[in-house]
Amino acid sequence: MANAIDDARSRKARASFWRLIVYLGIAGVAMVAAALYYLSLHGPLTPTLVLTTSVGVFISILLGGGLMAAGFLSSNSGHDESAAGATAAMPAVDE
Repeated sequence: MANAIDDARSRKARASFWRLIVYLGIAGVAMVAAALYYLSLHGPLTPTLVLTTSVGVFISILLGGGLMAAGFLSSNSGHDESAAGATAAMPAVDE
């Protein structure tokens, strides 16, 4: 019974993770558009400027948000509790 609950919890956590990743992709595209609009107000956009800005902003959004999503996945799927339980059962080391 506990295994079925863990599987359901893990499936729910994975679904939440992928939903966050999709939202991050949408936010990344919106932030790239906003950054390019801002840069266009201050001068002409060259192909190099567009490419480097697009890649830099998009990767930054995905990296920062993806790491947060991975932390949420770990917490929501129960991996944190199982790791904490493994270290709590260890005997104390006397020096």
